[in-house]
Amino acid sequence: MSDRDWTLRVVPTEAGVRLELDLADLGGAPVTAAIALDRAEARRFARAMLAAAGDAAERTFPHPPVAGEE
Repeated sequence: MSDRDWTLRVVPTEAGVRLELDLADLGGAPVTAAIALDRAEARRFARAMLAAAGDAAERTFPHPPVAGEE
């Protein structure tokens, strides 16, 4: 485990990848969630994660006012 209370690992497989999310404390016990994805599913998952990260960044940082919208 790292300094965080979670760790994400990606392990290549013949069909695609296996994602392993380790949580140090979920309800008082460590838990590992594993998801096996083929290549197409892994690409869709990666695109969804990138979109979510971009959306979160957009919502996190304030935007300067646009002329005429004040």
